[in-house]
Amino acid sequence: MSIIPYFQDLQDNICNSLEALDGKSKFHEDKWERAEGGGGRTRIIQGGDLIEKGGVNFSAVHGAMPEKIHKELGLPPCEFLATGVSIVLHPRNPHTPIIHMNVRYFETNVDRWWFGGGIDLTPHYIYEEDAVQFHQSLQQICDKHDPSYYKAFKKWADDYFYIPHRQETRGIGGIFFNDLSKNETHNFDSRKAFVKEVGNGFVPIYTVLANKYKNKRFTKQEQQWQFLRRSRYVEFNLVYDKGTKFGLHTNGRIESILMSLPPMATWGYQVIPDAGSPEAHTQSLLRKGIDWASQ
Repeated sequence: MSIIPYFQDLQDNICNSLEALDGKSKFHEDKWERAEGGGGRTRIIQGGDLIEKGGVNFSAVHGAMPEKIHKELGLPPCEFLATGVSIVLHPRNPHTPIIHMNVRYFETNVDRWWFGGGIDLTPHYIYEEDAVQFHQSLQQICDKHDPSYYKAFKKWADDYFYIPHRQETRGIGGIFFNDLSKNETHNFDSRKAFVKEVGNGFVPIYTVLANKYKNKRFTKQEQQWQFLRRSRYVEFNLVYDKGTKFGLHTNGRIESILMSLPPMATWGYQVIPDAGSPEAHTQSLLRKGIDWASQ
């Protein structure tokens, strides 16, 4: 499949850029094979000046579609190919946000294919100027390909990256999309071009945020808040994330699937930020429907 070499190159380019940004740590690579078909390259960076723990994973797996999955998708028993790049970065500094990106392609031998993915931001402390710049960058990427993309995919992210049992969003969202297949407006090439634009946009977007906060001083209290916000990330990924569930149901490599989890997180009992504090301000913005790009 012609998209696989792009995903491999994307992983290489992002890893090289992140090592340069961090300036200390390097990625460790594990190449792995899936018994049922395919494999991947898991790359983990730890203990850096910028990135406390992060992963940039490439995979391309194939084989018989598990019964649970093909029934959920409304498909007959079939063969599948799933490939893509997935990134999660947990920064050392509480003022630098967690960032996640995933770009992927899925096809079956029953004439079904689609692209999916997205990019979203989970700040420990929400700085509104950063949220505006982040969403405006995503809107620019979307508008190059379809003026309807940003509004639709921004809402999709708001709805997807939501923690119902907390009644709060995981962060400030971004864009999220799935099932991008052929329609009256788009064919395979146009969908692929958009997904490549999202993938190529990751490094420029993250570089701005990394350089802004990498050396900012922080307190022990701010670090404890960071650990608490990380726990919400863990809750979402283990309870609700469809990618995690897909990996587990298809007998994926568990270390690669759970690379999204942070190195340290805490669960306090009934932690309520003080009124007027930066923590309370962040908490107040963990909600759907904020029109960041228009501010």
